[in-house]
Amino acid sequence: MAIIVTAQKAVVSGTVVSADTGRPIEGASITAADLAVVTNSDGFFTLKSDTALSSITVTHLGYRAQRITLADKQGGEVKVKLRPTTIELQEVLVMADNPRAMVLEAIKRIPRNYSQQPELYHCFYRETAMKRQHYICVAEGVVDMYKTRYGHSDYRDRVAIIKGRRLLSPKSSDTLSVKVLGGPVTPVQLDVAKNTDLLLNEEELDCYDLRMETPTSIGDRMQYVVSITPRKKMPYPLYFGNLYIDQETLAFTRAVLSLDMRDREKATQIMLVKKPAGVRFRPKELTVLVDYRQGSDGLTRISYIRTTFRFNCDWRRRLFATQFTAFCEMAVTSRAESGARPISGRQSFDQRDAFFDRVDYFRDPTFWQDYNIIEPTETLDRAINKLLKR
Repeated sequence: MAIIVTAQKAVVSGTVVSADTGRPIEGASITAADLAVVTNSDGFFTLKSDTALSSITVTHLGYRAQRITLADKQGGEVKVKLRPTTIELQEVLVMADNPRAMVLEAIKRIPRNYSQQPELYHCFYRETAMKRQHYICVAEGVVDMYKTRYGHSDYRDRVAIIKGRRLLSPKSSDTLSVKVLGGPVTPVQLDVAKNTDLLLNEEELDCYDLRMETPTSIGDRMQYVVSITPRKKMPYPLYFGNLYIDQETLAFTRAVLSLDMRDREKATQIMLVKKPAGVRFRPKELTVLVDYRQGSDGLTRISYIRTTFRFNCDWRRRLFATQFTAFCEMAVTSRAESGARPISGRQSFDQRDAFFDRVDYFRDPTFWQDYNIIEPTETLDRAINKLLKR
């Protein structure tokens, strides 16, 4: 971990690995005060702050949380080594024979475990599209997300673009483009603890078989794990997945969902909005990861969300199909301490819009300002390498 501290700003970079295997840990959370980032596929992260940082906390599912004091490590290089958490079975026997009752109790406690005040979050958003292993477009930006209190039906949750940019593939062979409709609104729509109509209600739960899985931990907090499997045929596709529930508070801390692809027609209705004439669309995967983090005030808040789309496209009368993958992700970097005002309708991003169409291509060496990890480059491939080093 390289620590660079100046009079006004602090930069913390490093790598998170498993203490047992030495392998990089992807998706580990690094937090300091209200700042948060996650590691990339190489276990690498960079965290920037306007003020000096005294410590950071590193957590990941199934590993013991580790708090790193920074005062003694200025200018040094240290790897963060996380150790797996030992599971003690006697701690996880309560309600273990009735997963449905546990999930319903967790739903009942949502008003207690989540904020009951409107809040404004500052976030990074990015969406990418790949043709086979080649990136064909990238759109990224800084957004604000306004959320009303949890546990009540309220449709004023909105997202506003602060600034954004896009990059396009220069290859003439990339004749198909991929756009994600309503991408930045995803955390509003797929926040399962807030939008309980999606899954966490008795009517929807009746469509699933629920089962207790082996308990695990997120950081130092033990988690119940409840798997869901579709057991009914509905007019719309259901999900396979796991729900993670904090053993102490019964707050939902993570949801990992995968759309049932057994009925391709239903899956296509969910995934596809529009395609060119003559192109055949074959859905392969739609997965959603929603992460929450408990704050110092004991409340649980959304922290990270990622959606993955995989599908094949081919033109009629052609022998081989082309594989496409699209990702969109949003990470909460900070929360406004006070004065959370609603985002007006004129400023908000519409779920019928494509983020890619709302931003322009441009070069700005200070695009990320204090988070200027990613610098503009001339070609898309070089830009992607910059993205993956975060």
